Amino acid sequence: MKYFAAAVLALLPALTSAHCVAQRVRVNGADQGQLVGIRTPNSNNPIQNVNDGNFACNSGFRSPVSSTVINVKAGDKVGTQWGHVIGGAQFAGDKDHPIAASHKGPTIFYLAKVDNAASASGSGLKWFKIGEDGLDGSGKWGVDRMIANGGWVDFQIPSCVAPGQYLLRTEIIALHSASKQGQAQFYMGCAQINISGSGSNSGSQTVSFPGAYSASDPGILVNIYDAQGNPTGGGRPYTIPGPAKLSC
Repeated sequence: MKYFAAAVLALLPALTSAHCVAQRVRVNGADQGQLVGIRTPNSNNPIQNVNDGNFACNSGFRSPVSSTVINVKAGDKVGTQWGHVIGGAQFAGDKDHPIAASHKGPTIFYLAKVDNAASASGSGLKWFKIGEDGLDGSGKWGVDRMIANGGWVDFQIPSCVAPGQYLLRTEIIALHSASKQGQAQFYMGCAQINISGSGSNSGSQTVSFPGAYSASDPGILVNIYDAQGNPTGGGRPYTIPGPAKLSC
């Protein structure tokens, strides 16, 4: 028993450090810079309570929080980059950068229209989904593609989105322990953007954070493993939580 306990304790640093944090934004491939135009928490720890008051944009932001509002056009491809810690890898050869490969799950983007993206609070907003990448037919997840892409996740701003200032919510849901309620891990950050264009859509299916997700949603309380222990969905389709993605 003592040997078992010692083995578990030895694993704790690895388990607790296998997390990630959103920290960069790019527009059509142009990197805007480290911590520029994005609210980045100091901690790379997840939120696991879907009713947490900080579920929209996270909390404990790196000070000073960037006041930059990044200009984008409707139709542009916008990406956020995730890293194990602020700055990227925690050390040379960090196998958990940008996140531990075991942390399978979807990547998701939401927008919420605001008066001033630099100062708006993430709470009390109406969010609509503009991008999602879950489980494909080969058993690969959005997180797998994020890792293969050097931590970057890119989605297109729909061409019909109305001009104005928005918070862009970038999210990863890690499902490696999600077969037990309350064990899914949520990572999120909010970028500050100003969208130009001639669209008129500010989201028809909007949700609130917290409030959009339930701990028992099929995409949150889910066993992603097959009978052999492979995290490939076990032949079952995966339902990404939240509303339908905006379609122009």
